[in-house]
Parts: sequence; structure tokens; C-alpha cells
Amino acid sequence: MTWALVALDLLLVLLLAALVAWRPWGARRLASHPRPAASYDEAAQRVAALQDEEREGYHPACLTQLLTHGAKTPRAIVLVHGYTRCPQQFLPLGRLFFDRGHNVLIARLPRHGRADRLTAEHGGLLAAELADYADEVVDIGQGLGEQVTLAGLSAGGVTTAWAAQTRADLDRAVIIAPAFGFRQIPARLTVPLANAALLLPDAFDWWEPELRENSGPPYTYPRRSRRALSNVLGLGFAVQALAARHPPAARSIVLVTNAHDDMVDNAAAERLAQTWRARGARDICQYEFPTALGLPHDLIDPAAPEGKTELVYPKLLELMDGAAG
Repeated sequence: MTWALVALDLLLVLLLAALVAWRPWGARRLASHPRPAASYDEAAQRVAALQDEEREGYHPACLTQLLTHGAKTPRAIVLVHGYTRCPQQFLPLGRLFFDRGHNVLIARLPRHGRADRLTAEHGGLLAAELADYADEVVDIGQGLGEQVTLAGLSAGGVTTAWAAQTRADLDRAVIIAPAFGFRQIPARLTVPLANAALLLPDAFDWWEPELRENSGPPYTYPRRSRRALSNVLGLGFAVQALAARHPPAARSIVLVTNAHDDMVDNAAAERLAQTWRARGARDICQYEFPTALGLPHDLIDPAAPEGKTELVYPKLLELMDGAAG
């Protein structure tokens, strides 16, 4: 009888472990906490506070950038760089928006931009930090422009999707090549592998093993943390969980994918768009750069190998500015 009870208890533990493995951990605990800037001066002060944190130990190309006309403009553009990248990634595109008369904010993601390219600091990146960052940059944007457009790439795209789901004061969210899943991982294994990475000791992989520390521009990190990527996925799981229950809060959403992308799972982004539409979202536009263009995952940074920003930027200007105007 005793052994039968032990076996039953063991079976229940195994069943519970299997159930937990297939459910994202912590996704439902994330929440948005808006604190919008009440004026241009407050927004500028909050940007200055971010910049004060970057006085030592950061690469000069990776500091938070505010391109400002000195007063609130009709539209503010907020740009969110990708994981292991930094504000320099978006700066050339940001200057184009500034030249169109917009105030532009490109704030450094948490744990990014260190001068030491081999730092392990980004391994501690948390989904909650990305959610808080989304609130902070949208809050600042409210003081920079009468309307706010938020756009992000990859992990920045997931961060933008979180804001799209939770921030009713966001006029337009432009989600570019979002990392809701990865091409190398089957969709059905994404959740359990992300959960496992949160439990196991962290490991760092080279983005380009053949180049190792020589990979990428000098303002990027050449390694990726499995735990940090799992937290990026975790924020995406939180977006998906909220989307299953509520329509997105943002007034309009643009989903931009790259058919030639060899990094992220475009189908996962498509499923989110379908969920949003099923929950009643009406203003969702989708655009996909065709395979024939041969664009890399990082289609934003002019320094990216095989990048073709002369083809990408005009379309993004149209989607982010002209269509939203």
C-alpha cells in the first residue's frame, strides 16, 4: 500500500512537471504601470536621467539619443533597438524622422551598450525589465509629441508589441521582425525550452562562431545569452496571453516581417496578429519585405552585413509616418 502511494505521488509530480513545462513561466505576472510625462520639460528631464546613468562604462555610440526640436512636436517617434545591439542601430533612421519635423527618442535597452563587448551583464535581462522599459519610453514620448509612434526590431519588436497590447495612449506601434519564436526551434518546443533555459545555468553562444569576439560592429555584443533570449520570449508569451483575452490598446498597429529572415519565426508573429483581429482589433496593417530582396534579420542598421537600408528606410518612413499621419 505504501509503495502504491509513493508511485501515485511520483506520477502526480511527473504530470505536474509536464504541465508546467508546457506553460510559460511568469507570463501572467507582468503588468503595465503608465506614468506619462505631463510636459516637454518633464520628458527632457527623464531623458537626461537616463543619460546620467550612462556616464561611465558605456560605448559612446550606445548612449540614449534624443533628437529634439526643443519643444513638443505633433508626433514623437520612439525607436527600440534589438537584443545585443544599441541606439546606434536606429540612429540613421531616427535622423530621417527628425528631418521630417519629429522629436525622436532612441533609448538604450536595459543591460545593453557596455564598452566591454564580452560583458555577461545582458545575461541578466528580465522580461519585467523590458516591460518597464516599454512604459518608460512611451511615458517620455507623451511629453515629446502630441501623438506617439513606437517602433522596435526583434526583441525591440516584442517590447513594442507589449506596449501595443497595454498602452491606450500609444497612437501607432510598428512591430518589426519580432522575436516571438526562432526559426531553429519548432513552435511546439519554444515554451518548454524557454522554461528550461530559465532553470539551467546560463550559457553564452557566439552570434558568429567563426568570428567569435570579432563579430559585428564594435557597439554590439558578439554573444547571446540563452537566459536573456528566454526572457525576450517570456515577454512575448505575456503579450500572447493578454491578447487571447483583450484587444490591443494601441490605436493602430503595423506588423512588418521579412520573408528572408533566417532568425525569427514569422508564423508566430502572424498568429499574434490573427489573435488581435479575433479580439476585435480593426486597425492592423501587415507588410512583408519579399524574399527576393535578400534582407538580413537586422534590416535597420546600415552596418549590418548584406543590409539594404536604401530599400528598407523608404518603406518604414511610409508605414511609420505617412500612413500614420
